[in-house]
Amino acid sequence: MCRLILIIKEVGLSLLKVCNISKIYPDLAVFTNLSFTVESGSFTAFLGPSGCGKSTMFRVIAGIEPFDGGSMEWKGLRVQNLKENAAMMLQKDLLLPWFDILDNVLIPIKTLNKDLNTGKSEAKRLLSRFGLSGFEHYFPNQISGGMRQRAALVRTLLFDREVFLLDEPLSALDALTRRMLQSEIMRIQLEFNKTVLMITHDVMEALMLADKVFLLSHLPMRIIKEINLRDLPKPRYHLDSKLAEMAEDIFSTLKGELVDV
Repeated sequence: MCRLILIIKEVGLSLLKVCNISKIYPDLAVFTNLSFTVESGSFTAFLGPSGCGKSTMFRVIAGIEPFDGGSMEWKGLRVQNLKENAAMMLQKDLLLPWFDILDNVLIPIKTLNKDLNTGKSEAKRLLSRFGLSGFEHYFPNQISGGMRQRAALVRTLLFDREVFLLDEPLSALDALTRRMLQSEIMRIQLEFNKTVLMITHDVMEALMLADKVFLLSHLPMRIIKEINLRDLPKPRYHLDSKLAEMAEDIFSTLKGELVDV
């Protein structure tokens, strides 16, 4: 209860500050002097062309790769990454084919040495919540792509980290399943009070889900515009005329940059 109260008090305050970080390979500068701030409890979307460095940026934040200059702050303290504070979900579900669905979603419980019985109870509750009750002992190749992504989402939740890094987790899904999971992600963010950073190529998806949208350039990646949506109430809908106008403005801004939306 104390932890929940603390998180609620922190909503809207600066949680993550990325200050002039760079990622440079011997033959390629992915980004240089990249800076942005993420508020606690917020949903931040990143829109940019394929290959511009978005996924590399997430790998740097998650601690999979180091950065080459600048600094990163977590709750005001300088850190090298968010390895202990973030869980990452990718476009591919990465479910292990030799594990059934229950064992796949229990991977965080086992790797973090948490109580297995408590973890199983929570896993089954979440699987039921996401329409996977009765499929606990199916294998990944026995269920649909949408169901596998829902299982991957449950696995991400069971890491119980403050930040979700979502790297195009819905882009390979059909339109109906994608719409359903968009709603689920929004409900999760609000219900579990998570801070979400999401990469997407879908302009309307970003406008529906995010509190803030960063528009990104080609390599070397830079932020070309920041759009604040915090005053726009949720839930939002595809047919909203205001969102349609904003989408047109985004397409105009990204002309020549965002080539594949």
